[in-house]
Parts: sequence; C-alpha cells; structure tokens
Amino acid sequence: MKLKTILMAGAMSFAAAAAWADCAYENEVPLKSLSAGFEAWKAVTDAMAECGNFSASLDQEFREKQPEAFAANPALYQIGGVANETMIPLLNAGSLRPLDDLVEKYGQDLLPNQLIKVDGKIMAIAMMVNAQHLMYRSDVLADLGIEEPKTYDDVLAAAAKIKEAGVMNYPIGGTFKTGWNLAQEFVNMYMGEGGEFFGEGNQPSINNEQGVKALETMKAMTEFMDPEYLVSDSTYVQQQFQQGKIAMANLWASRAAAMNDETESQVVGKVTMASAPMGAAAPSTTIWWDGVVLAANMSDEEADAAFRLVMEGMDGEMVSANNDVAVWLSPAYTPGDLAAGAAASAENGAKAYPASAPMGVLHSALGNGLADYLTGAKDAQTTLADIEAEYLTAAKEAGLINN
Repeated sequence: MKLKTILMAGAMSFAAAAAWADCAYENEVPLKSLSAGFEAWKAVTDAMAECGNFSASLDQEFREKQPEAFAANPALYQIGGVANETMIPLLNAGSLRPLDDLVEKYGQDLLPNQLIKVDGKIMAIAMMVNAQHLMYRSDVLADLGIEEPKTYDDVLAAAAKIKEAGVMNYPIGGTFKTGWNLAQEFVNMYMGEGGEFFGEGNQPSINNEQGVKALETMKAMTEFMDPEYLVSDSTYVQQQFQQGKIAMANLWASRAAAMNDETESQVVGKVTMASAPMGAAAPSTTIWWDGVVLAANMSDEEADAAFRLVMEGMDGEMVSANNDVAVWLSPAYTPGDLAAGAAASAENGAKAYPASAPMGVLHSALGNGLADYLTGAKDAQTTLADIEAEYLTAAKEAGLINN
C-alpha cells in the first residue's frame, strides 16, 4: 500500500459521513492504551474514554516504552498507537495481534486504505496520515515582501531577511532534538535530495553527496535557530510558533490545529500551511500514517473489547467534532486549510517513510551521531562514516547483515 495514495484518499475524500452514534454501550473490560500525545490521539482516546473502563497514556516517549510493555505477558497495555516505523519493533518481536477476525466483526465502516497489512494479515488500523511540511508566518513574510519559500535556499534567505530586519532573533524552528527527531530531520533532507539508504545486502549508503548536502542544509538552518535546538522536539517548536518566537518550521501536520487554538496561541490565523521545501528530487519530508494496534499477549475477551472500543474512538462523530486536528482517513473528514501543507507535499512527490527493520537500526544510529556534525565535533564525511559503522555493528548483531 502506497502511503501517498493513502494521503490523497484521505485528504480528498468528500463522501458523506455514515451514521455513527455516540458510545452505545458500557465497556465492562478494563483497558489501557499507550500512544503519542498530540491532539489527534487526545481526541481519539477521549472518545474511547466515554465508554468507560479505559485509561490512556499519552506519552511522546511511547516508541521507547511500547516494545517492553507489549512484550510483557500479559501486556501492560492492550491498545497501542503506532506509525509506519514505530510498528516495526513490535512486529519483529511478535507482540502484535492480527486483526482480520475483529475487522470482519466490527470494522464494516473502515475504508480499505485503513487496513495495514503485513504478509497478508491486517496488523494495524490507520486513522490518519501525517507529514512534516512548511509552516510560516504569512504576516511576517508579507510585511517584508518575502514570497512563500519553495526550497531550503528560500527558507534560509527569508530567515536572513527576517533576522536582519530585527523582527525575530531566531526565525527558524526545527525538531532537532538529539535522537529520533534529529534523525528524522536527516531522513527528510536526504530523501529530498534523492538519496538511497541501503545498497545490496542492507549495506548502508549515506556517506555520499546527498548525505553531505543534507547535513550542510541542517547546519545552515541552525544559524537561525534557538541555540537550544538539540532539545527541540515537536512540542517545543509548536510552542515557539504559538508564542510568536519563530516564523518558519518544517513541522508535523498533526500540530497545525494548535496554531489556531485561541486558548494558547498568540498567532491565530497567521500561520500558513505549505508544501515541504523541495530538495533536488522531492519535497524534504516523508509521509506517515498513524493508527492502532492490539497487543498479542491478552485474552480474546480483552481483544474483542479493545477493538470495539477502538472503533468507537475513531468513528465519524469523533472525526466531525475534531475535523481540523488531523488529516483523517474517514468518510466523515472534510479537508480544510490546515491540511493544505500535507496535501501539497504529496502532490509534489513526497515519498513514504521507508519503514523496515534495517531502517529502524539506521534511524537509531543517525539519532546518536548527527549532533557531532552540528556542534562541530566532526566534519560531515566523518560523521556519516561513523554512523554507518555504528549501523553495521548493530545490524550484524540483529542478524540483518551476514558479513
């Protein structure tokens, strides 16, 4: 299943909503979920909680906690929120339950592109698509006569002009937190340049012209970012925008609605959603899906109750009430201005995140090693060579490389 196709199917679906109802039953089985903590998950888990006997852990460190929690017997959580790449460790560990029987029983209203299949079995239900894309302060750029940035050269030129005009000290925000976030920034840049992560036999291939270009672009961005950029995650950047401290960022579409949250944002109506900046080959972003999985280590009774609860949490009533919180995969979803950036990135050729077991290992190595270049401890080629070496060691230990 191509995730670009998923995005366009979800973002462009104007079909009438089916007739979903409020939670029509009382859940009698105690259930727990562990997922990320952005607004879409809050909406889904709040809807699930209406049925009772349910508690949700909304945790931005969910990807580190899920493997052990799901491997426990019984699992510490029955329901998990995952994405393309974060599902891989759970699959590899055999800690996920196939959902085919439950989809047949309760999933009549699901769209075909919500059914995430692995080796012919339904292993997850996608609820939304997500992508990092350019968000910018339209008022700031308009005041300075700056056109919408189309490339990172444009972004950097705009940042220099904003800083020179004294509007902001740090015009750019970025999810450069050491670890997963920083690695994802490199993945975005590298794929935008047309880079391939692996050669034959899962051998790494990032120490090349595209890899150096990606690093150099990231380094250039830091000249216009808050000096604490190595602790900057999605929430950090969101708050920078909301507080009027930055003018541009390549931020997740799932954070778009927060810009217009009148209870916490000072920039309501001033942030425009646009395509991710173009690299040499594609927009510098990757397309993701977010969705739900069930733990293998629980009783059939718990699994039945958990899936039924998931269907309540993802129903059309929830989507309609939270339409602009995400690019939902639902007939009840009506695309709005906040989805424009994700849709434009897909239309411009953004690629799906290349989730796989080797990519999971490489992503970790990137997260561990990239900061050395940004801080000046190593040059670009040494940084990339050391990351490849760390990957090779870990991949051999994991049985992904034979020699």
